[in-house]
Amino acid sequence: MIKEIHGGNIYKFDHKIYDFSANLNPLGMPEEVKQAIISNIDKYESYPDPFQRELTAAISHFHHVKENVICCGNGAADIIFRSTLALRPKKALIVSPTFSEYQEALMASACNKINHYLLKEEKGFQIQEDIFDELDDSYDMLFICNPNNPTGIPIPKEMMLRLSMRCAQTHTYLMIDECFSEFLDDEEQYSVMDSIESLSKVIILKAFTKIYAMAGLRLGYCICSDEKTAESIKGCLQPWSVSTPASKAGKAAMELTGFIEKTKAYVKENRDYLLRGLAELGYQTYKPKANYIFFRSEEDLIGPLEKFDIMIRSCANYLTLDEHYYRIAVRTREENEYFLASLAQITKRSEGKTNG
Repeated sequence: MIKEIHGGNIYKFDHKIYDFSANLNPLGMPEEVKQAIISNIDKYESYPDPFQRELTAAISHFHHVKENVICCGNGAADIIFRSTLALRPKKALIVSPTFSEYQEALMASACNKINHYLLKEEKGFQIQEDIFDELDDSYDMLFICNPNNPTGIPIPKEMMLRLSMRCAQTHTYLMIDECFSEFLDDEEQYSVMDSIESLSKVIILKAFTKIYAMAGLRLGYCICSDEKTAESIKGCLQPWSVSTPASKAGKAAMELTGFIEKTKAYVKENRDYLLRGLAELGYQTYKPKANYIFFRSEEDLIGPLEKFDIMIRSCANYLTLDEHYYRIAVRTREENEYFLASLAQITKRSEGKTNG
């Protein structure tokens, strides 16, 4: 049975919902991407290109990497599962709390031992130097989400490069999930993409899902530090892992100019707006830099907010977290205003009950 462990399940409602549970671009899918899907409709009766040549060339040009180190799949989750299936790690380390699919993929590929490096609240959910004490040559694979999900806190590039060097020394594959890196104001201070060709045993995970609001199309990819790793992952992909509509949409997205810069500015403005509002209402946040905000509430918010037709993400299923932690996406100003106004009403009611 499929478990509901992610955000974005709007389908359980039969009316309009303000979805703050899925971390998608508040600007929505670019018009050029929509047009690419529509204008190529006559091509959809044929099988997709099994080698995704057109899409791979566009990704190669966008990131300035060789085509033979790119693997495309049916969303980032597909790439995660295919990577563990290809590399077959026997012992792995996950920086947690984080995206659950890393552990799910490791379990599906029969990984014998899965350990977690725990990000501590008293340290601001920031990675610490002691991770180097944990990481030895007994590990086959390390997973790091940067910026992390659900906290929205990124790891500086300098630390990531040091970790990649340690992994090279210990012969450990390092998968860095950078699916949210485009939302960072100063992305170049955190991403190792521009260093990928000089690294060893590194896999950078990317997706069109978040930044281009293409969640329903399912399109993700990874860029490997070497062709051998890429070929191993490609060998575990299904023959037609990317549909033609998704491929056309992805190519159009890669050819956009100015969209990411526009998104960064819009997200920053509205993230700051939400952070100020949450602080005024007395909620604790943790200095996020992505397009979502991780915060704590002593009172339940899921049910009360659903009465206002608002859906947020409970973080209770994340390792070390409980029902007091939540995550909200940065949405449009109108949606953000409605969220804060609704939350204010709930907060006042809770305070009234406490005082009464």
